[in-house]
Amino acid sequence: MKYDIILAGVGGQGILTIAYMLDNAALARGYRIRQAEVHGMAQRGGAVYSHLRFSDREIVSDLIPRGQADMILSVEPLEVQRYLPLLHRDGVVVSSVHPFKNIPDYPDEKAILDALLELPRALLVDAKAIATANKMPRAENMAMLGAALPFLPFELADFDPFIKAQFERKGEHAVLANQAVLAQGFRMGMAVKERLDAGMPADAAYRETHTSL
Repeated sequence: MKYDIILAGVGGQGILTIAYMLDNAALARGYRIRQAEVHGMAQRGGAVYSHLRFSDREIVSDLIPRGQADMILSVEPLEVQRYLPLLHRDGVVVSSVHPFKNIPDYPDEKAILDALLELPRALLVDAKAIATANKMPRAENMAMLGAALPFLPFELADFDPFIKAQFERKGEHAVLANQAVLAQGFRMGMAVKERLDAGMPADAAYRETHTSL
């Protein structure tokens, strides 16, 4: 069993935290992992991406071959477009609906989201609404991670020790709030996955689920 994931976004959106959570959860479950060096500019606004691979067998390369990614998990919708050639035909895209407009000629937002919803297995996440509802507006990355988990071999409880390790210095409230954001993202991701698995188009699944936030 193997999972190849592209993590994407821009600096300041918490991509490295998502990678940390997935790396440690995979190791705790006994998987072997390989991760390519994060590319791009880590400061706020620069493009960032990472190849994350975990498997119960040996992994030869850090890089995911073209057409083999099981998932693109992006905290920025336009960034998805860069990596679609790496996505497997049965792969899933999990993307935020909120753009980070770091270029002057940023394309039309609706056109970007409509194009993503034409993909057969796409999950768009209003991560800002989830994070804000839990009084943790900077935790959009945790909402994104939670939404992706129904498509991965993990349970919510797998992440409790790593959330604690990452956020306990900010106090118990930060730990509990990040856990709540992760859980709400998970519930939304599960609702969308059930609809996609039943054959519902991605745009219809999005319309049915995002209004419940």
